[in-house]
Formats: sequence, structure tokens, C-alpha cells
Amino acid sequence: MLEFPLINDTSRKIIHIDMDAFFAAVEERDNPSLKGKPVVIGSDPRKTGGRGVVSTCNYEARKFGIHSAMSSKEAFERCPQAVFISGNYSKYREVGYQVREIFKRYTDLVEPMSIDEAYLDVTENKIASASAVKIAKLIQHDIWKELSLTCSAGVSYNKFLAKLASDFQKPAGLTLILPDEAESFLADLPIEKFHGVGIKSVERLHEIGVFTGKDLQEVSENQLIDLFGRFGYDLYRKARGISNSAVKPNRIRKSIGSERTYAKLLFSEEDIKAELSKNAQRVADALIKNQKSAKSIVIKVRYSDFSTLTKRHSLEVATQDFTLIERQAHAIFDELEENQSGIRLLGVTATSLEDQSIELNLLEDREQGK
Repeated sequence: MLEFPLINDTSRKIIHIDMDAFFAAVEERDNPSLKGKPVVIGSDPRKTGGRGVVSTCNYEARKFGIHSAMSSKEAFERCPQAVFISGNYSKYREVGYQVREIFKRYTDLVEPMSIDEAYLDVTENKIASASAVKIAKLIQHDIWKELSLTCSAGVSYNKFLAKLASDFQKPAGLTLILPDEAESFLADLPIEKFHGVGIKSVERLHEIGVFTGKDLQEVSENQLIDLFGRFGYDLYRKARGISNSAVKPNRIRKSIGSERTYAKLLFSEEDIKAELSKNAQRVADALIKNQKSAKSIVIKVRYSDFSTLTKRHSLEVATQDFTLIERQAHAIFDELEENQSGIRLLGVTATSLEDQSIELNLLEDREQGK
């Protein structure tokens, strides 16, 4: 049988910082009357005729089962007392820059994943500290003292484990995973918690009896490669704490997308467009978090017979606005030939990405008459 060597680089010291309920936390900070109330960043359905999708929410709102990409109407039904805020994304972006400047005090090896999370390689660092945990605590302290916001930190020897660790004790937590602890830490995790394992992969893993990291560790490498191809190769290693991807400060994203596979086929136009809207919201949120705008929108449709169509629209001006992305996604779907087959997958992708921060700087200069 084909076998590949297991090479585990444990020499790095990686921190993953994830801001806690970032957009909502900024709103609470700037409006103390919101403290203790369920806060939802998204359109108020009472003002939009029930339209709109939740961008994010604070931990109080999450107690009611509210989550990102949920329709605003359902969020209101779950929690009528929730405070809905449309969101001030230019403010969130500015605070995100301030957070990033704090990171740069400790290392230049910073890989932003979005406006509110990043990987930091502190193997060599600007304060000559041998302790990544110490640096993570200093960053948490600086962010709280200077910005009155909390973040969660994960510390380990690779990005995959650092990301899992930052999710482990939210909010304001700090979790360390050492090399000799990695496999036991992973063994106890539900497979849904493995970063990078999507809904469809989870379903396929459940089908072969894999529900936890321990179950995954017992599956052979060849079986995983047969099931998932290249991803199976990576999954076999991640189950053992092996992921040697370096922190890349100049990481460039070429597209941002969201797609979902449905256990129950979609037939009605109302249901299909509602799901397109949810995907469009996820894309808009990701564009904002990654400080990008898109000049092209693509939708992907897979029918019950597994035939798949993709179609795109180019935009006159790059955007990150949910309403425009939603409108384009709906318009593209309306142009497709009528198909009576049920839909099993829908996706929305933004491509031809541009740096939003550059656009904002040009706009600000224009407004100031420069």
C-alpha cells in the first residue's frame, strides 16, 4: 500500500488571535447601554419587511440559538428583545487596523485571516521572549487596555492547532497545546470542531463511523485518501497534530465563496433564493473581514442528478455590499434555464478581488479635497 512519511515540524511557536464577537463587542464598547443585552449585527426585520440576514451577534444573543447567516426574521422570533444594529463596517475596519498594529509590536510575521483574526509566528520576536504564552498574554493585555476589547488566543507549534486552541476557551481564553499533548487533545474533539473539515466532509466521515478525533486517528491513510483525495492526505496528518504550513504575511486571496449542500432538495424559488441570500451574506461578511471588494459574482448550482452549472456577472464597480451581492446572485439564478430537478447544492463566490483599504483611502482623500 502507498505510504507517505510523517514529518512533524515542532520548532515553530505560533499564536492564533481571534477577537471575541468582534463587531458586536465594538458596538457594546461604544454604547455601554448595550451591556448585558442580546446584540445582533444585521438588518432589523421589523424595518425591512422581514428581509435581512444576521452578520454576527454577541454571546448573549447566542444563548438564544442565534448565529451568523440566520435570517433576521428567525433571529427576531427566537429573541424579540434583541437589539438589531445594521453595522458600521468602516469603524470595525479601523479598529481591526489598531489590533493589527498591536500584533506588529511583537512580530512582523503576521498572517491576517480576516479583520478580526490572525496567525503570528513568534519563534523569533521583537521582545526576545522564549515564551509564546507570555507574548499571547501581552497581546491580550494590550488589546484590553488600549481598545477595551477581548480576544482569545491559541498557542501551539502549528497554525492548525493554534486555531483550534483559540476556539477552546472563548471568550478571553488562552489555550496552549504542546507537541506531546496534540494527539490526546485532538482525540477528544468532535470531528465537527476540526478546522477545515466542512459539513459535507463531516457527513462522509460520519458514514464511516468517524465522530471524534480518536475515531479519525484509527482510519488508515489510504482509506482517507480514497475517500477525499489530497484532503485525505492532509486529514490523516492533522489528526496527529501534523500541519507544516508556514505563517505567510503576504497571503493573497483570489476569491471568497460560500456554498452549502442540502440533505433535503430545494425546489421552490422562495427557498432557493433564501439560501442564495444566506450565502451572499456570508460572502459579504467575509469580504468585509478580509478588507476586499469584488468585481465579479459567481453562483454554482448542483441538481439532484449531480449536474452542475456555474454562471457569473461582472460588476461596474467593485463592492462588498450584501444587498448588491444578493441582487446579483438572484439575477444570475433568474437567467438559468428552468430545471425541474431539485437542487442539492448552492454556492455564491466573489472574484476579481480588490483591496478595499486602498479604495477607502482614495475616497477619504477625495472627500478631503486632496
